[in-house]
Amino acid sequence: MLTNDQKEAFIQQIAQFPARVAELVRDLSTEQLTTMYLPGEWTIAQNVHHLVDSHMNSYVRCKLIATEHNPPLKPYDEHAWAQFPDASTADLSASLALLANLHVRWVMFWRSLPDDAWQRTGVHAVDGPLTLEQQLQNYVAHGRAHLEQIGRVRAAMRKE
Repeated sequence: MLTNDQKEAFIQQIAQFPARVAELVRDLSTEQLTTMYLPGEWTIAQNVHHLVDSHMNSYVRCKLIATEHNPPLKPYDEHAWAQFPDASTADLSASLALLANLHVRWVMFWRSLPDDAWQRTGVHAVDGPLTLEQQLQNYVAHGRAHLEQIGRVRAAMRKE
């Protein structure tokens, strides 16, 4: 179990995440955002749009866990979602705004949880039981992984 200080450190990372994403992509051209520079990796635009899809799903899952007894947590096919036009466009403005505002709400949610709620669980069809505490940790790690992925794509871009 995390201490309150550890929880707050994770919540701070959730709060700061949208600005970190925006900073990584702010100076990129349409071509740079939509070119696949690394085989098997998404474009930078797909990464940004995926973050919104993923974090919206997680936010809903968190609310379900907080309000229902052991709810089912539905997975989704993130690769299929990444193929839709709204998930590959170079115009990131809507996704960056959604991500920023979603994280404002998510931070309010996390900070409002009473101590006894952190161990509430939902059951993910693939991952099994997940607590709210695990959701927080997982999505900080998820965000970090995608920041690293965007960094790898940017590094590959510079080599071309």
